[in-house]
Amino acid sequence: MSFGNQWLGNGNFDGKILVAGLIVTGGLALFEKVPGAGALAPGIAWIAFITLMFVNPAGGPSPAQNIKKLTGL
Repeated sequence: MSFGNQWLGNGNFDGKILVAGLIVTGGLALFEKVPGAGALAPGIAWIAFITLMFVNPAGGPSPAQNIKKLTGL
């Protein structure tokens, strides 16, 4: 989501976002294998996804703001 936001919203191709996404995804996949934590990993992923839809930690417009700008809603 952040990669598309940077690329479509600002015209920047930022490979660091892809690498960070791969690391976090791998970490959550490993965390899901821990006994008793299987249901917690998807919850963490959804919380992160929803947060990043409305907040851009880099300080630019959020993905929701860019979608609104692109669609004119």
